[in-house]
Amino acid sequence: VQLQASGGGLVQPGGSLRLSCAASGFTLAYYGVGWFRQVPGKEREEVLCISSSHESTYFQDSVKGRFTISRDNAKNTVYLQMNSLKPEDTAVYYCATDDGCRGAPLEYSYGWGQGTQVTVSS
Repeated sequence: VQLQASGGGLVQPGGSLRLSCAASGFTLAYYGVGWFRQVPGKEREEVLCISSSHESTYFQDSVKGRFTISRDNAKNTVYLQMNSLKPEDTAVYYCATDDGCRGAPLEYSYGWGQGTQVTVSS
């Protein structure tokens, strides 16, 4: 199981980024995929998850209305669209997969991407 997270970068407040979580070696469509973020000195937190049936679950109220999660099964990829970015969204973002949406990083056991840095700053 391999996941690769990409798409991070430096963006100004109010800007947008789309992160990708691409899978190789297995069919991602059968599994839930969560997006997480972590800042230095803090625990990793789950932001959003998408189930195999395309249902989204938000775990952070702060991103509701700004972030959306989607999946393209043909590309074996899950996306995190981040709009109206704020400095407090700055973090390393990770994706992970398991049978379903788990709500906690430790519950995701099938595989993790390597993380991609998102920096929101003027």
